[in-house]
Amino acid sequence: MRRQTVRTLPLHGILVVVGAVMVVPLVYAILSGFKSTDELSRNPFGLPDRWLTGNYTGILRSGDFWRLLGNSTLIAVATTVLVVAVSALAAFSFARFAFRGREWLFTLFTMGLMFPFAVAALPLFLLLRSLDLLDNPLGVILPQAAFGLPMTIIILRGFFRQIPGELEEAATLDGCSAFGFFWRVLLPMARPALGTVSVLAVVTSWNNFFLPLLVFTDSTWWTLPVGVQQFQGQYSAEYARVFAYLVLAMVPALAFYSVAERQLVGGLTAGATKG
Repeated sequence: MRRQTVRTLPLHGILVVVGAVMVVPLVYAILSGFKSTDELSRNPFGLPDRWLTGNYTGILRSGDFWRLLGNSTLIAVATTVLVVAVSALAAFSFARFAFRGREWLFTLFTMGLMFPFAVAALPLFLLLRSLDLLDNPLGVILPQAAFGLPMTIIILRGFFRQIPGELEEAATLDGCSAFGFFWRVLLPMARPALGTVSVLAVVTSWNNFFLPLLVFTDSTWWTLPVGVQQFQGQYSAEYARVFAYLVLAMVPALAFYSVAERQLVGGLTAGATKG
């Protein structure tokens, strides 16, 4: 028992250090939001002398914050539904059907992982402008879904290929069509994998900054990351208020991740076990 404890001690030490690196900045931002800007300059690392809630309540009473939150939620949900639906159908075709050029086409999809978004910024902007999708949520939803397809297809294809072929044969004998097998049998069995890719799609969309900044010139459709950047520019001298805004902008993502963490880990574990 002692030997095992000694062996795992360095690992525990590394985990503590990594956890501190992640938690300390968050705690610092939360505490800074309860201070005034003057106190933050005088006492940047200590506890607040007086716990001021005005920075947080002022932002929560602002309609702009809730509008940005609603925009981010709408775009994230729509992107996730689109990318998961399209990827599930594509992964089903790549996993369960044998057709000429299948592996070549799948390789073409995987090459999308090596295609950085910054390279496509200018052509994408020109394309969206020609389609009249600037200042339109579809101008963000469609490109986000397109860039999310490669990783989602790879994950779902690997999961679908592990489903025994006997199940498909039995469903066919019972009169189930290919789409019926996909809808009634495969998707319910793939819930862990679908949950995993859904969480990844939501988090990626929620944290996307460059694409909404590129598409939305009107503040009506700004998302939270863009709102944070604009708020920092507007209140650049009020550091405490900026910290409060950053914390409130992080709360929805942290809350979602805390709820979806089990689904994410469960999906990855199930995929690893089947593999």
